[in-house]
Amino acid sequence: MLQILYFAQDLADPAVRRRVLMLLTGGAKVTLAGFRRDANPLAAIEGIVPVELGNTHDGRFVQRVGAIAKSCLSLKQALRGVERPDLIIARNLDMLAIARKAVSLFGGDVPIVYECLDIHRLLLSPGIAGKALRTSERLLGRDARLLITSSPAFVENYFRPLSGISAPTMMLENKVLELDETDARPSVTAAAAPTHGPWRIGWFGALRCRKSLALLAAFSRRMEGRFEIVLRGRPAYREFDDFDGFIRNEPFMTFHGPYRSPEELGAIYSDVQFTWAIDFFEEGQNSKWLLPNRLYEGCRFGRVPIALRGTETARFLAIRGLGVLLEEADADALAALMGSLTSEIYDATSRRIAACAPETWIFNRSDCEGLVRRLSAVTSAAPPRIALDFPQAHQNTSTPQNEGGLS
Repeated sequence: MLQILYFAQDLADPAVRRRVLMLLTGGAKVTLAGFRRDANPLAAIEGIVPVELGNTHDGRFVQRVGAIAKSCLSLKQALRGVERPDLIIARNLDMLAIARKAVSLFGGDVPIVYECLDIHRLLLSPGIAGKALRTSERLLGRDARLLITSSPAFVENYFRPLSGISAPTMMLENKVLELDETDARPSVTAAAAPTHGPWRIGWFGALRCRKSLALLAAFSRRMEGRFEIVLRGRPAYREFDDFDGFIRNEPFMTFHGPYRSPEELGAIYSDVQFTWAIDFFEEGQNSKWLLPNRLYEGCRFGRVPIALRGTETARFLAIRGLGVLLEEADADALAALMGSLTSEIYDATSRRIAACAPETWIFNRSDCEGLVRRLSAVTSAAPPRIALDFPQAHQNTSTPQNEGGLS
């Protein structure tokens, strides 16, 4: 059984829970260690008691650096009793520093896998801070056996031209984790237009985009109740002046709190017709390149995603002829796009999503086993001394006949 030590930057992150469940389902034994930013009982994993290395705060970079340095000094004590792992996975740059320290404690020959699913704006800075961080990443990741990332655009725009990481890459998309063995090939069912009442747009997950909140509020007011906005997940309160107060003052917008993923996804997406798959946080950089969880979640349940042209999400959808593609990031453009919506148009758009192979959106038990086999191969491979080797699938530049469902 593959023994994995998984270092996470935020133990309360539902995405960390999903990754650990994938590894456990694939047959690995996992020790979870990391920092905690806030309490989130919904991110707890049955049978896993994490090794807590301390507390960090979102957006407070200097504090995080201090917490990492402090943790490295006390890591031997924190990991006492932890069995020597076959492999260490470091989720994000912060944890890469911790992972290298752990390798030295375990004897210096435990392979490291670097998992990077977001590109922080400081890594892209042309200034001294950016150069220093990229140098740190290159040095800390110089012996990494594998790089895991979730979007081809991260490779195109960061890892290939800017990062010094030379490990081979594995693309691991943010698909919905489904482990029900009673249905070997679950189907995607098209969503239906509402028979009465308003259309509903769901914005679920990590709620950190002030611009999206303002745009959706202005749009829903302009449509005078024909559309409602439903928010669920974990708000990044420091990114908003007064998130809760703002929601209270919006007549067509509601917030229903966090949810458990993947267990509650079916219930929350059944409440909406559209998925807001736009993020302006770190606009033009990370938000332009990512393929968010909500893209896969909404489509898995036949909900129609709304994406902004010029982003990796829009490119993903356009290649497949799916979704609603917004030309301009403002409420007027969204109102013009959605104003002519009919039940017939919506039903046809959702049916195109349902016609896609389920594995486009779903990561199942056999996929988990394949992931663990790939990681097991890393432990027996010699440390790579090769050039970057990235998948070529993202280079498909063919123009689809139908670029998005509504236009």
